[in-house]
Formats: sequence, C-alpha cells, structure tokens
Amino acid sequence: MPALVVLGLAAFLAACAPAPDSKKPAVRAVPVDAVQAVAKAVPVQLEAIGHAVAMQSVDVKPQVSGQLQQVLFKEGQEVRKGEALFKIDPLPYQEALNKSQATLAKDKALADQAVSDDQKFAELLKNNFVSQDQYDQVHSNAVSLQNQVRADEAQVNNDRLQLEYCTIASPISGRTGNLLVDAGNVVQAGSTALVAINQIAPIEVSFSLPEQNLPDVQKYAAAGSLKATAIIPQDEQRPIEGSLSFIDNQVDSATGTFMLKARFPNQDRRLWPGQFVNVVLTIAVERQATVIPTQAVQSGQNGQFVFVVKPDQTVETRPVIIAGTLGDEVAIAKGVQPGETVVTDGQLFLTPGATVQIKGAAK
Repeated sequence: MPALVVLGLAAFLAACAPAPDSKKPAVRAVPVDAVQAVAKAVPVQLEAIGHAVAMQSVDVKPQVSGQLQQVLFKEGQEVRKGEALFKIDPLPYQEALNKSQATLAKDKALADQAVSDDQKFAELLKNNFVSQDQYDQVHSNAVSLQNQVRADEAQVNNDRLQLEYCTIASPISGRTGNLLVDAGNVVQAGSTALVAINQIAPIEVSFSLPEQNLPDVQKYAAAGSLKATAIIPQDEQRPIEGSLSFIDNQVDSATGTFMLKARFPNQDRRLWPGQFVNVVLTIAVERQATVIPTQAVQSGQNGQFVFVVKPDQTVETRPVIIAGTLGDEVAIAKGVQPGETVVTDGQLFLTPGATVQIKGAAK
C-alpha cells in the first residue's frame, strides 16, 4: 500500500477517535424532601363509619279516649320528663269520678250502719235475745257492704286515674318531633300516635368493626373505659369526645362484623339521630411505634410502599404495613425502622436506585 494512503487513513482514524480527556456525563441527583422515621407513643385506633341514635325514643300515645283539647308545646321543642304536652277533654271522666265518689259515699254509710248493727246483734246473741240465724244474716250483710265499699274505692281510684290521664305528660326528657294530631281531633287510647320524643343529650353512635378486632376490643374494654371520637364530615377540626358504652353479644355471620355503641354527652346538640359520622375508637397506646408522615406513603400495584434513602444517597422502594393513622402521621408496623430516612416529596421523579439530593442538606 502506498505510504501516502496509509498516512491518510491514520489521520482519518485519529480524527474520529474520542479525545483522550473526554469524561462520562455526571448523574443528576433528584431534589426531594425527606425526614427520619421516629419512635414515639401513638394511640392504637380503629376507624369505622357510624350513625347517631337517640338514647331513648318514645311514641307518645293517649291512655284514654276523647277529644284533644290542647297542645302545650311547639314542634321541635325540648321538653322535660313530666312536663305536660297535651290535654284531652276531662268532662266525661270528671263526671264518672263524681258518680263513683257518690256511690262510695252512699255504700260507706250503709256499711257503717251494717257494722253498727252487727255489733249490736253480737251482744244480743250473747244474751240469747236473737237467734243465730238472725245474727248471721246481719253479719253477712255487714261483710257484703264492706266489700262493696272496697270495690267502690277501687272504682274511684280508677276514675281518678282516668281523669289524670287526660293530661298527657312527657315520659322522658328530650326533643319533640313532628306533631301528628292537631287539637280538636278525637284520639283513641293506646292507638293514636301524637308525637315522637327523642333523647339526644346524651346520645349514642352505633358502628361496626370486623370480627378480627373483637378480641382486642374485649381485652382493652375489660381493663377500662375506651375513648371514642366522633368526627362530623365537613367539620373535622372539631372532634367530639365520648366513650365506648356497648359491645354486641354476637357477630353478624352475614357481614363478619360486630356492632358497638359509643356514648357522647352532646350538650351542644351537634350530633343528631340518624346522622352519619366517622368514629375513631382508641383501644390502646403503642409506646414505641415507628412514625412517618402520611405523605411518605405511596400506593402501587403491590400495595403501599415508601422510598427509603440509603447512605449513598440512592433510594430503594420498601413495602410497608400501616398500623394506624393519627392526623398527618402514620404508624408503621413493618417496613421501616426508626432512624431511617424516607422521602416525603418528589416521589414522582424517583425510580429504585435513583440518586437524590435532600433539599436543605449540604451537597
């Protein structure tokens, strides 16, 4: 090969070859926010959706029949136990009482006279002035009239009670609902519903939990009162504090859940019968729980995970199991240890093995 061609080829190859001082491009670190997982005491809580139920609910019905004369309250009014709500026309019952009292007075007078005669005839019998048959007849009459007086007294008491029933009092303290019968209508004893009254202070919230929570709830409830919190949707900043009051005696085999009730003082009337609320039942306190911010937890196809920053400033994905939620923090049952650093912002740009730069940290 001619020397000129060889030299030209060498020059061409030399021009195409990389410069001896060229460097591989540096890997760019992804800026992220991150915090260390910490160990602290957190409550062990169970969450459910519940609905408020009245402590007591009574349908007020008359115990006597007659014309409803007066309604002594306004719909939706708070009433006290024993407070008069309705008045039924008392005239027929007053007349019946007057009649029975008159009958009692008449029969009592006859009975008193018969008793006096009985005593006299007893003395005459001792002196043989009357026969035994005569005395027995007088004595029998006295006993019969005394029994009649007792029957009359029972009738008077019954008529007096019927008259008292003409004024219908509230059987419980609570809030009245819709008035079902207006004044002027004739009502029937035991069948005409007049108004419903619900006791709402205190009030209970009914909710259900999965049956696997039953042993823990029973265990901690036996040791003391369990705190319950009701959270009204759209009013989460003002939770309502109460306590567990009831655990049902069976598990619903159709749903695999058991029913509970929590009681709340409800003096401000924020809870209303039938209202749905979120319930948080605190059953214990975990003294050394691993806690991280809620925003560190991501959801993927295989469940929940976090990005953990390793000492070489690269990240790895770590599946986690959450033990509970408290505000903007979560307790981790498995997956992260106290002292490990987890990413709280910037996860969208991360992949396993990516290099990160924690914002605010020295480069």
